[in-house]
Amino acid sequence: MSTSQPDASRPSPDRVTPDNLLHTRTGTEVSPEDMVLAAGRDLTPRNLEWARRKLDEEGPNAIEKLLP
Repeated sequence: MSTSQPDASRPSPDRVTPDNLLHTRTGTEVSPEDMVLAAGRDLTPRNLEWARRKLDEEGPNAIEKLLP
């Protein structure tokens, strides 16, 4: 029985994603749907209204507060 070596090109499961890949802003508008999904919530009318209020109050950078 042979033992195989893990493929060195595959990322390790405990490897941390670099910070520059975690930013969400791509120059496009942040939609209420984006906010709801980033918060881990279901797309319901109540959650969409929450997201609209959050975007109105905090602007598109509000999504950055929800993600690492």
